[in-house]
Amino acid sequence: MRYIPNSPEERDDMLKEIGLESAEGLFRSIPADVLLGRKLDVTEPLAEPEVIAGMEALAEMNSGAKKTSFLGGGVYSHFSPTIVDNLIQRSEFFTSYTPYQPEVTQGTLQYIFEFQTLVCQLTGMEVANASMYDGSTSMAEAFLMAQRVTRRDKVLVAETVHPEYIEVASTYTKHGELEFDTVGFDADSGRIQESDLEKIDEKTAALVVQSPNFFGCIEDLEALAEKAHEKGALLVVVVTEAISFGLLKTPGNCGADIVVAEGQSFGVPMSFGGPHVGLFACRQKFVRQMPGRLSGVAYDEKGNRGFVLTLATREQHIRRDKATSNICTNQGLIALAATIYMEALGRKGLQEVAMQNAQKAAYAKKQIAGIDGYKIAFDSPVFNEFVVRGPSEAVSLLESISSENGILGGIAISRYYKNRPNDFLVCVTETNTKKEIDSLAEALASAG
Repeated sequence: MRYIPNSPEERDDMLKEIGLESAEGLFRSIPADVLLGRKLDVTEPLAEPEVIAGMEALAEMNSGAKKTSFLGGGVYSHFSPTIVDNLIQRSEFFTSYTPYQPEVTQGTLQYIFEFQTLVCQLTGMEVANASMYDGSTSMAEAFLMAQRVTRRDKVLVAETVHPEYIEVASTYTKHGELEFDTVGFDADSGRIQESDLEKIDEKTAALVVQSPNFFGCIEDLEALAEKAHEKGALLVVVVTEAISFGLLKTPGNCGADIVVAEGQSFGVPMSFGGPHVGLFACRQKFVRQMPGRLSGVAYDEKGNRGFVLTLATREQHIRRDKATSNICTNQGLIALAATIYMEALGRKGLQEVAMQNAQKAAYAKKQIAGIDGYKIAFDSPVFNEFVVRGPSEAVSLLESISSENGILGGIAISRYYKNRPNDFLVCVTETNTKKEIDSLAEALASAG
């Protein structure tokens, strides 16, 4: 059903019903001197083909969309089966409201339950919620949850966590009692500096790490979990590239207590940065302190299975400073897209996608490392992102290959780490062909 406005006859009937002669009568309470007094400066009505042509012309102005991209850093280009977009646009999904009344929202509650189940399988955790706004707010909520669980007021955050995630968490916690310190990284490996782990003490609520981290390096989560648990702190693991779950050992099996992630990679287009969907999972024993909502299974008096929101009521989330969390909704439509994506690919399909990412990234690393003047900045294992150190300032270098070769070659690290002017982050996914990777290497060689 297209969004067709009321006809003139229908508008006349409605006005007659309420005793008015014109639509202007609806606004008679507004003083005349503040009314515009003229028609809006907009175009005349257009036919649908004209609107489509106009929108396509505007899209053509976005030169970045037509370039070969090796951008990552929290938002990733992945192939999404057409079934995802087709199913989420069904009206019962696209326009459904929040499922407070289980008797009329069994379908919504069921797919949320399935989403939670898949997140638990991916992360190796025991319980997951119905999603959060995005990965960054998930991490911020994990800070506060760790504070509630441990009754401690200090969080240690690795400097290799996405800088924008850290910024969001800082905003979240700036007016509370929670304070956080940072843990540095090793200049050779790009992973957490072990000597900085001495900062973990009896006041630490959690050690927060990202793996693969912002530099693409895979952290030793088991060793980090051991260090945190020695002092009674929790280990919070952040994942920005969810496809990595298809290849790497789950954070839960490595000793993580809370796992948060960005689910955009699962069938959700990049869309200039959003909307996204935050994954949040934890140990069963912490479930009462988990933010957001949960879908659970219940049975009626006849033994029939049904799905309900459980453990946390809506009222819990609107109690201001006394609430577990003030997030009282979830990214339902985006969570559904992620669910359909995971179900469509299945376990083996996700493993195949992850393997392609890792293999193509390994090929790209090898090609770039063989170019005079370029080197791979860190020697740690990676998944599909890695940092390249170029022969000159990265910002200018990347602008050069973008304008001359039509390639978005990566993200200049100096945007976040000022002392690394020549470093840039390259991301390779299953959507990048061998020819595109070779073209990137040739462009870098020419620019260098």
